[in-house]
Amino acid sequence: KRTGLPRLDIRWIHDPDTHWEQAIGGAYPALADLRSQGVVSAIGAGMNQSEMLTRFALEGDFDAFMLAGRYTLLDQRALDDLLPVCLKKNIAIVIAGVMNSGLLANPTPESHFDYGPATEAQEWLDKALRIKAVCERNGVPLRAAALQFVHAHPAVATVVAGVRTIAHLDDTVENMQVEIPDALWDDLRAEGLLHPEAPTPKLGKA
Repeated sequence: KRTGLPRLDIRWIHDPDTHWEQAIGGAYPALADLRSQGVVSAIGAGMNQSEMLTRFALEGDFDAFMLAGRYTLLDQRALDDLLPVCLKKNIAIVIAGVMNSGLLANPTPESHFDYGPATEAQEWLDKALRIKAVCERNGVPLRAAALQFVHAHPAVATVVAGVRTIAHLDDTVENMQVEIPDALWDDLRAEGLLHPEAPTPKLGKA
């Protein structure tokens, strides 16, 4: 009623981490009913973990999931559970937190990772610095590699790129247009910085 719209494109169950029963037994049936009525076109769940989203995928009929921070150039854990199931069930993935709370934008001890100081996650800071070094050797901005990497997976429909200023928005657009040599992805994989099964963009097809 507040939006004044006759229908909504998509509705999400937001961060139900400690509320599985309420989400699958209450929110999900309510949203599925709205979808069947045509009030919403698609339903999904958004979380910063892949385990429960995988359970949603297996036990429900969802159209999309928003996954924050668990399929990025730094952290590809969702390749082991969620993404294969989504491919099989034709569930679209919307990637959020593609910069892992800022660590991939500019990895320093002052950066943030997973909503906290990067210094509290030293192994992730170290990995981000190693990724940055490989990018620099290949003449590729780290932010460009981070933005373009996730688009290569066939389950990923789009990316939510958080920005605070117009300059950030312009930077995002520019980095999506950077040509990245295939050698960058080869080097990252050779150094153990990419999941063995992670698909990567091909030059000119990011």
